[in-house]
Amino acid sequence: MKTALHSVSYAGVWPGQARLPVEAVIEKASAFGYDGVMLVAKRPHASLLDMGPDPRKRLRALMEDKGVALAAVAGYNDFCGGSDTPDVPYREMQILYIAELARLARDLGGGLVRVFTGFERPSLSYDLQWGWCVESLRESARRAAQWGVTLCVQNHHDIAAHHESLYDLLTEVGETNCKAAFDAWSPALQGADLGAAVRKMGPFIAHTTVADYVRRSRFAYRPRLVNYAPEADIVRAVPMGEGFVDYRAFFTALNEVGYYGYVGYEMCSALEGGGGEENLDRCARRFLAWMKEQGFAG
Repeated sequence: MKTALHSVSYAGVWPGQARLPVEAVIEKASAFGYDGVMLVAKRPHASLLDMGPDPRKRLRALMEDKGVALAAVAGYNDFCGGSDTPDVPYREMQILYIAELARLARDLGGGLVRVFTGFERPSLSYDLQWGWCVESLRESARRAAQWGVTLCVQNHHDIAAHHESLYDLLTEVGETNCKAAFDAWSPALQGADLGAAVRKMGPFIAHTTVADYVRRSRFAYRPRLVNYAPEADIVRAVPMGEGFVDYRAFFTALNEVGYYGYVGYEMCSALEGGGGEENLDRCARRFLAWMKEQGFAG
């Protein structure tokens, strides 16, 4: 499999995380030995507001010069938003955004755009929101097709987060260029069998993004009882191979279904060791070393 460094890892998106320009991330990816990069399609990196014709040419030339390919453009959308302002064409804006990301990917020499479904609004019916996601993904995929780009739906947002539901969703969308960016951490947290999940999703998988995590128990103090009540665990990122996600089973199953595309590495949440550049670099290198040690990358 090919490796890609997700630029979100140096985007300053969580407290204490180093924030570097996208050019510096590309240079790091090359220096560390990654095959490609995955670019955040918002500020501070590859925002459509900033990526005019000349910046696109310069960024593509830099990637070519450094010998790293564009693995994917990472879009940030939510097809379930906007219900509180029904006069605003919210989903039309989202579809236009994704269509323009497809053009950006083409201009930068790539062919994949990572997208989401939607965060569920409890006041609305699940089926209504499901329908919004299906319709919006279908139109987005058709518009992306004119640029020769495939959309990859990540199993991240509430709608279709479970692998069986994601399979149903993509089947219903029914566009050949609407695939899955299928990650391991989501089914791992849901208690699913990672191998079975990959085998189910195999026909759709076109990308995957990796991060490893540990669980930390949480409790709320109840003074009246002089005791603690358990709450949902918090999940913290750790270097690759040190968490609870069974990535060996996940990648073995990916090999079984014939997936040899990009594996993106991301540090997009609070990370053991902090967000300083030195620690981020250490973890980015550790991912590559782990992939080679396990025989999943050359």
